[in-house]
Amino acid sequence: MIFDKLKKFDIVFDSPELDCAPVFSSGDVVSGKVVLELLAESKVESLKLHAEGFAKVHWTESRSAGSSTAYTQNYSDEVEYLNRREVLLQADNGELTVLSAGRHEYPFSFQLPEETLVTSFEGKHGSIRYWVKVKLHRPWATVKKIKKEFTVIEPIDINTPTLLAPQAGTREKMSRIWYRNCGQVSITAKIDRKGYTPGEVIPVFAEFDNSTSRSVVPKAYITQTQTFFARGTMKQKRAVVATLCGDIVGAHRRETWHGRAIKIPPVGPSILQCRIIKVEYMLRVCVSVPGTSKLCLELPLVMGTIPLHPFGSRTSSVSSQYSVNMEWLRMAIPEQPEPPPDYSSVVSDADAVQNSTAVPPEEDLSGVLQRSLLAYMQEFRLRPPPVYCEVDPNPHCITMRPRCMTC
Repeated sequence: MIFDKLKKFDIVFDSPELDCAPVFSSGDVVSGKVVLELLAESKVESLKLHAEGFAKVHWTESRSAGSSTAYTQNYSDEVEYLNRREVLLQADNGELTVLSAGRHEYPFSFQLPEETLVTSFEGKHGSIRYWVKVKLHRPWATVKKIKKEFTVIEPIDINTPTLLAPQAGTREKMSRIWYRNCGQVSITAKIDRKGYTPGEVIPVFAEFDNSTSRSVVPKAYITQTQTFFARGTMKQKRAVVATLCGDIVGAHRRETWHGRAIKIPPVGPSILQCRIIKVEYMLRVCVSVPGTSKLCLELPLVMGTIPLHPFGSRTSSVSSQYSVNMEWLRMAIPEQPEPPPDYSSVVSDADAVQNSTAVPPEEDLSGVLQRSLLAYMQEFRLRPPPVYCEVDPNPHCITMRPRCMTC
């Protein structure tokens, strides 16, 4: 029997790196070889390859039909993305093929569909998998099978206008003790864009206004929501993947986050194009309000695979990048800014005299220049304009004065 003579039966994918498994996307060519090692001469009917890709969901729910009867309801569905068959070894006349002892290799190659596939995924109630299965048929013996999965990742480029758009929102809630209102808590938060990649840091700009008589603690979370659909119903699984805890906001106090950083851990990309499985991310800025439920502001996120390109990327020009930054700046400035306070009301006369005679020390800006400019935009929103004077302060500088057309 060939089963006793078979030493090795394996599938090897072609990969540019020996130690790393290959990763594919729609339209790519999947290639490799089937390795067959025999200890002695053997007869083979055929060697067939079958490439498949499916998204599948399944879960069960217990139902009650009365006081003493119960039954289990099954929910399942699937979507096919790949189905391709190839014959690697088979005689044309249907006769057996005699293979000598030793190593035999049978290459294979096929192209993935051009239409957008769905990224590989493993979840509690479903999965998205792609694999290659090979069957070895021989006379008077059971079929020998081998199966090996491969990974598909559909690229998500965050350098698009939709994913580069800033996200912002405001939520408020009244605190109650019994039937008496005890004040209001409000959250205003924004982030510079919607699309990120794992490993990036999200600077969170937020303001927490606590008008109650109790202290509150603001927090921020990055959550992942897996949603599975089958037979008109759905099943969800939520998980917190990153947490940021702020300082306590006392009663009748206000706290501001000037770009508090929350880092994205190594998570899978968003899955939004599958009919039965979705993977979505959210930035939730929350405050526990005394006397009522938690107040949360949700800002949607998309986890991409192509990171943000610096100025002048292949998908966005310098002008479009500049317009996005201007939108962020305009969103950070209030419609009716309050006038700055008088200098005399902030600094005393003694401090003013001391400041006028003292020489200010040189500031170390090396650390500031290495950080994001967006974290410091709000510091300039209330700065007054320069003083206007009709008298030219530099009358002898000819190059700086406009030339009179009548001269």
